[in-house]
Amino acid sequence: MTAARYGVLTLTMLLLLASQALASQVSHHRFASEVLERDYPYTLYLPEGYHDSGLDYPVIYLLHGSFGSDRDWVTRGALKEIADRMIRQGRIPPAVIVMPGSQSWWVDGHNEPARTAFLEELLPHVEDVWRVVPEREWRGIAGLSAGGYGTVNFALERPELFAAAAALSPASYHPLPPANSSAREHAAFLTPDNRFDADLWQRLNYPAYLDGYLDQEYVVPLYLSAGNRDVFDAVEHARRLQAALEEHQPGQVPLEVLSGGHTWRVWRASIGPALAFMFHYLQPPVPAEEGG
Repeated sequence: MTAARYGVLTLTMLLLLASQALASQVSHHRFASEVLERDYPYTLYLPEGYHDSGLDYPVIYLLHGSFGSDRDWVTRGALKEIADRMIRQGRIPPAVIVMPGSQSWWVDGHNEPARTAFLEELLPHVEDVWRVVPEREWRGIAGLSAGGYGTVNFALERPELFAAAAALSPASYHPLPPANSSAREHAAFLTPDNRFDADLWQRLNYPAYLDGYLDQEYVVPLYLSAGNRDVFDAVEHARRLQAALEEHQPGQVPLEVLSGGHTWRVWRASIGPALAFMFHYLQPPVPAEEGG
């Protein structure tokens, strides 16, 4: 090999390594959960330049649906491509996106205490390991279907933690889930004799948190979306939720109705507007010393 050709190859490799270092990254992680008595999985999106920027970032927690996994938003929801494009276009600032896994509809259900693990273990873990600002104004939450149910519950129960939220086709069915909902066959809501526990559903659904939320000082702007052919009538249930919150936070509970059903086509179409909405209220990255 000639010296000139060797030099070209070396330069090419250096440029490739540099581009990889700067490009956004998706990776999969686990940590030991004492609450769950197993490993807690999550998928992580880091924006371009994260490792060398010297910045602390806002963080979005993005929840999957019923019987889903922490990888769904990347493998089925095109999250990396959508986030990359929006950051490149300046529609949202660079951000860390955490996609956790849950086996229990994000609640302390009959099968496992997913709510407790999320709030008491995942959030502190992320803020300890990754460069995110550990303050409300830099923290958002979003999710689809059962993840939308979890999102609404977390936002209303713990509004001091989240400055913005988005629920896509939220399975926040009131008073009870429809007969065709997977909630009725999910271990989170099944009694030991495999009956759907309607009392547990109502104790954990958003109306249980509504009065407390309306009586306190924090406001969590909430983007809602659903497909017009949703088999669970998510549009109507979202409208009920919107009506319950609108007087408390006028103009901060938009509902977007898209063409489609309870499908990834709708969720891929609405995650971009959801991120854009949340970043009207979340703070951008800051130099690490300022982010605490």
